[in-house]
Amino acid sequence: MVLKEGSKRNRGKDAQHGNIMAAKVVAESVRSALGPKGMDKMLVDGFGDVTITSDGRTILDEMDIQHPAAKMLVEVAKTQDKEAGDGTTSAVILAGELLSQAEELLDKNVHPTIIIEGYKQAAQKALETLDKIAIPIDITKPDYLKKVAVTAMGSKIVSDYKDYLADIAVKALQAVAEKTPNGAIKADIDDVKIEKKTGESIADTKFISGIVLDKEIVHSGMPKRVEKAKIALLDVSLENEKPEMDAKLNIESPAQIEAFLKQEEAMLKAMIDTILASGANVVICQKGIDDLAQHFMARKGIVAIRRAKKSDMEKLARATGGKIISNIDALASADLGEAQLVEERKTGDDKMTYIEGCKNPKSVTLLIRGSNPRLTAEAERSIHDALFVIKDLLEEPRIVAGGVAPELEIASTLRKYAQTLPGREQLAVRIFADAIEEIAVALAENAGIDTVDLLTQLRASHEKGQTWAGINISTGKVDDMTKQNVYEPLAVKKQIIKSANEAASMILKIDDIISTAKMKSPPMPPGGGMPGGAMGGMGMGGMGGMPGGMM
Repeated sequence: MVLKEGSKRNRGKDAQHGNIMAAKVVAESVRSALGPKGMDKMLVDGFGDVTITSDGRTILDEMDIQHPAAKMLVEVAKTQDKEAGDGTTSAVILAGELLSQAEELLDKNVHPTIIIEGYKQAAQKALETLDKIAIPIDITKPDYLKKVAVTAMGSKIVSDYKDYLADIAVKALQAVAEKTPNGAIKADIDDVKIEKKTGESIADTKFISGIVLDKEIVHSGMPKRVEKAKIALLDVSLENEKPEMDAKLNIESPAQIEAFLKQEEAMLKAMIDTILASGANVVICQKGIDDLAQHFMARKGIVAIRRAKKSDMEKLARATGGKIISNIDALASADLGEAQLVEERKTGDDKMTYIEGCKNPKSVTLLIRGSNPRLTAEAERSIHDALFVIKDLLEEPRIVAGGVAPELEIASTLRKYAQTLPGREQLAVRIFADAIEEIAVALAENAGIDTVDLLTQLRASHEKGQTWAGINISTGKVDDMTKQNVYEPLAVKKQIIKSANEAASMILKIDDIISTAKMKSPPMPPGGGMPGGAMGGMGMGGMGGMPGGMM
């Protein structure tokens, strides 16, 4: 025995075919979700919670896949989502198809290393082709930013509202984008706060030039609306802290109790006086606020919010220009943030505080509405994708047309390139071209279009040099996708090629799967799990044997 008892081992062709089969099943599960006419999936988890989505990453996350090779495709979707924000479904379909095509070569005894080398050369050529055909754009004009956002949301449940949502996504990201010292533009998605509230409809989703907090004003006596707000951001509790070491006070008379309470009150009053002296009329506190402190602030007309999240405090600092203060004695007027309006409003069933009209906010909010929680959640996922593609474009201002035009151009280039290769790698380059065309096949199938005729027409168009010939989903015909205003960021397409190629190559290189036996749980002790079979030991007979037969 070399391996532990109960271990399993799969070698050679069996291991490769098993892995490829698992990857193909995963790719097949998201295939029908691709494109504007793709179908949605309903996913029900162990607690009965329902998710309805067409987002590749969300589908694979919720499926809770166990097979180790299939998990690699889930990782592809996660990487694609993290790096580019869109194209998750395409990346998984391409990875699955690369493995499916490789299986045919493996059956013809082509060594996996040769296939991997061919795939590497094909991926390199594909990235070069994308660089060559990409269109540089001027990001100071929001036209193309909106077009890529509309394309990203065209395949989502919220596609009916894609123009409106794209507009507010562009506004949000343009507000938070900053120039780096070397002249490049940097945009951080985390600076756009997404707040969801079920109610009304998706058309009532709003862009707020400031921050919305899911908190209400702490005291009923405080004003619910403050204009020209001066905001103190405190990372300190407005309470009398308990000492860190244990201490005892010996109080011998009622006068001493009164003096003690007066002292506590004076300490709280001193804190509020410091806030007043700084000129603040709104206090947002990351920690607690004592009832007495609330009373003092209400009398002075100061609005207060307590227990704000750390992430919200950081966003507030970026939005209002204020500083987060950890020592209340150090609070000065220069540390205060500014906003045109701070107001508590009823939103849905809850009260929320709106801090808006910030002068130059570097953090903003999108308040997403929807008629039910599932629609609101899917709207959030769609807006996340839209924000990400806008970010990609701000950071790398080059685009390609959509409608699988770049994929067909790559396939056409790869077939010509394959003929220049002397060895067996040309077989791998050729099947890479076939695999990338499969994205076009899936897109057409999902739209109910005859794929054979369409693919033939597309290939012919690209052979004639029509770089942007793609599938017009609404007519079912070949069309120039630039005239249809369907655009995608170059960064998304590049990441699809990189993610899919690396995952397929990693799975192809595996020829031996050794799975060790699972650890056995220790046997349950007799008597239903109580130590020493306690119940068995006590027994009902034991009760009968009590002195005097106390039963």
